[in-house]
This record gives sequence, C-alpha cells and structure tokens, in this order.
Amino acid sequence: MAPAALSTLCTHFEDTGRTPDYYDAIITGDLGHLGKDILIDLAKGKGYDIAPIYNDCGVLIFDKKKQDTHSGGSGCACVATVFSGYLYKMLKENNIKKLLLIATGALTNSTTSQQGESIPGIAHAVSIEM
Repeated sequence: MAPAALSTLCTHFEDTGRTPDYYDAIITGDLGHLGKDILIDLAKGKGYDIAPIYNDCGVLIFDKKKQDTHSGGSGCACVATVFSGYLYKMLKENNIKKLLLIATGALTNSTTSQQGESIPGIAHAVSIEM
C-alpha cells in the first residue's frame, strides 16, 4: 500500500503546487512501522522529505513495545479511529492546523491470491485545514 500512498501524495503535491512543509502533519491509514519506513524512503526518492511531519495511524494506535504489536495496527477502521479521536482533537485544539490524511487499503479477494496475482493497493487523500 505504500506505493499507492506515494502515488496519491505525489499527485496531490503536483495538482496543488504544495510541498510537505505546507502541512503540520501528513498521516497515512494503516501502513504500520514497516510501511511507514518504506513510504518515507519512496517519497525521498521523488524529492519529498516527509519524515519530519509524517506518521501512520497503524503506528499511532498502539504502543509497539508495551503491546507487542510488531508492525502496528491495520485495517479499514484504523484511520477512522485515529482520526475521529486523536487527530480531530489535535485539530480542534489548534495543535495542528493543516492535515493531509491519506487512507490506504488493499483490494483483496480470494481468487486473486489463489491465482498468484499481486494485490493492488489504493489510497485517497483528504486535506483538512482549520
């Protein structure tokens, strides 16, 4: 899903003329620790240093050391849970004023994996400003 998030991120920047430093926070859906690192590297390769303001809902939702979650949280509820609680509160309290939220997902079905085909990733972005 990290390549899908990268595609959405780059398209957003190209369409709007914005750069990562426009935002107070860029947050993806549920890439977890590994996917987060991959997206940072991929974005750097495209000329975007997102590391200082980037995090992932799968990383934010759990404490990796205390809860032994390995990579972090995953699933479609991850981005909704973290946004509607933690991130929304940060926006309301003016801790962040400009948020780029990129929900990620995988388009899976049993037939695709049984046929040995790749699983397509998908990502969509919402820019929220207070």
